[in-house]
Amino acid sequence: MPAKRTKSKVDQQIDENLKRVYDDALKAEVPDRFIALIQQLKNSDGSQRPDGTDSDDA
Repeated sequence: MPAKRTKSKVDQQIDENLKRVYDDALKAEVPDRFIALIQQLKNSDGSQRPDGTDSDDA
C-alpha cells in the first residue's frame, strides 16, 4: 500500500483558498431576482410546462 504523501505548501494553500471561496458562496445572499422567480414558481398552479405549453396539450 502506498504511503500517504504529505501535502506541499502549495497544495495546502489551494485547499485553504477553495474552502474560503466555498464558505463565501454559502454565506452569500440570494439575489432578489432569484427570490422573485422562486415566488412566481410557487404561486403558479403547476398546469404549465417550463416551455410555456399547457400540460393538457400532450
